[in-house]
Amino acid sequence: MSSTTRRSSTRPPATRDLILDALEALLLEGGSSAATLEAVAARAGVSKGGLLYHFGSKEALYEGFLARLRSHAQEDAERTRTAPQGPIAAYLDVSTVPDDPGTRSVLAALRLVGVQEVDVEQALADTFEFWYAVIAREIPDPTLARLVQLVGDGLYLHALIGSVRPHADQLVITRIIELVADSR
Repeated sequence: MSSTTRRSSTRPPATRDLILDALEALLLEGGSSAATLEAVAARAGVSKGGLLYHFGSKEALYEGFLARLRSHAQEDAERTRTAPQGPIAAYLDVSTVPDDPGTRSVLAALRLVGVQEVDVEQALADTFEFWYAVIAREIPDPTLARLVQLVGDGLYLHALIGSVRPHADQLVITRIIELVADSR
């Protein structure tokens, strides 16, 4: 899950971010085999030495990408926690957005599953925990909190594969919000 644009300043992105953006794009286009150090450097517009200055190895590059994924997920979850419509409605609403920066990062991270040098599964689990923490702050019943998270995950998966039913999905969101309100 995620939200809106992450960079709010008009400054050009830092070299580290350019490198990580290049890695993400290559992972999305061709998986981990396409994301060689040379290809990432070329895509980012830096030399291989420049890339290695910022990330001393391919493992460090992957770890940097996963650290950024965690950081962005935590920021997105915090924005959702303080959303005007309330955290639960905001969480469920953002779960229906299939194409945004956070989604692209998650999909790119999934392309790293099975790469021995990094623990992608833990990084993704951490991001889910950030979202769960937002939900659990609002819903003291852990079973209901988990149910809300799983509904959001299901909406998200359906949005990713293009199986969106706007009217039906909105009815589900409305009903979940009612259940949460009734539980208080």
